Amino acid sequence: MRLTTKGRYAVTAMLDLAIHDQGQPTALADIAERQSLSLSYLEQLFAQLRRAQLVCSVRGPGGGYQLAREAARINIVEVVHAVDEGVDVTRCGGKGNCQQGGKCLAHDLWMGLSEQIQAFLGSISLADLVDRPNVIDVSARQDSQMERVRDQRAEAVAAGMRGVRS
Repeated sequence: MRLTTKGRYAVTAMLDLAIHDQGQPTALADIAERQSLSLSYLEQLFAQLRRAQLVCSVRGPGGGYQLAREAARINIVEVVHAVDEGVDVTRCGGKGNCQQGGKCLAHDLWMGLSEQIQAFLGSISLADLVDRPNVIDVSARQDSQMERVRDQRAEAVAAGMRGVRS
């Protein structure tokens, strides 16, 4: 199995959304900035996450996205599947036609691993990840960096305006 950037980004973005869920929608631009992800790519992912009813969108000023249900009720395998990612490590996609139309010698091994991965990701909710101390530390660092960047931008704009008035 190879979890592509699509699945990784979806999990990362959903985790960011869960961490910053304070009853208000979160702008995708904020998630993109904190996680160093492409905003247009996030928009595509969130369209899929919305169709899978994992998030809901809020339009207008102050709009953005919110989790469609509690973080404890959204497991990681749902997020991965919502963006059309699989957790199958077989070459045959689990069909058993990996060698000349039949099973290869290691088919059952790879099927078992796929089932273990599926069960593992299905046993972890967004809330489980939010509660991990390391995740909290990383999120705090990202928020701090984002605030510094915003402060620097505001200072640059203010300095530019002072220069215009002179």
